Amino acid sequence: MKVAIFLGSGSDYNVAKEAVEMLREFGVPYALEVTSAHRSPERTLNLIRQFEEKGVEVFIAIAGKAAHLAGFVASHSLRPVIGVPVENKGLGGLDALLSTVQMPKGIPVATMGLGESGAANAALLAVQILSQKEEGLKEKIKDYRKKMASRVEKKSEKIKEEL
Repeated sequence: MKVAIFLGSGSDYNVAKEAVEMLREFGVPYALEVTSAHRSPERTLNLIRQFEEKGVEVFIAIAGKAAHLAGFVASHSLRPVIGVPVENKGLGGLDALLSTVQMPKGIPVATMGLGESGAANAALLAVQILSQKEEGLKEKIKDYRKKMASRVEKKSEKIKEEL
């Protein structure tokens, strides 16, 4: 497996589905675990070590509220870590965003936008990171972007026809 996805709680799975779908689309092997920087720190640390031994190259941490999961992973791994903050009822996700993006100097976390689009972009960034070693992934990314551009053009034509 190349990517490990950590969820701060089971309720984050709805957001994680976007990352899972994207990794599947690109054929990138992944694993997914629910683990918490606060409620299960030993489990989280053990999972980081286990996944590194198995060859994981990128971690994606999806968490809401205090959202220290990405920083916790980054502080215990030299692999790239991508954080995805999750919206919540209390502060709308601002707390998660700030907890994920405001890392101290020396412990970087690439932070995506809130929620589902952030999870999809996290997976895409993981694929781009992996594509530096795997030429086949570069071609898949190029094809993906061509398809996106084509969909935009088709939508434009459809709107023009309606006018």
